[in-house]
Amino acid sequence: MTDTDETLLEFPCRFPIKAMGPADSDLEAVVVEIVRRHAPGLVEDAVKVRASSGGKWLAVTVHIEATSKTQLDAIYRELSAHELVAYAL
Repeated sequence: MTDTDETLLEFPCRFPIKAMGPADSDLEAVVVEIVRRHAPGLVEDAVKVRASSGGKWLAVTVHIEATSKTQLDAIYRELSAHELVAYAL
């Protein structure tokens, strides 16, 4: 089975990856490091950070040029396994 059989996405495509975690952590650096391992062409302006209204949570969104479902699955697996990441969307 190929990547196109398992998803409605057409690769390559621009794809947003979002991770949320505590604001008082090094979440941005962790997310960028993990994503960069799987998408080495990541540029700094592809990263957006937003704090929650109460300031307790941080959302980090990274736009990548996704090449396969396998790549996306690996990113989400690693993000979800990290102790600073509360949610990966």
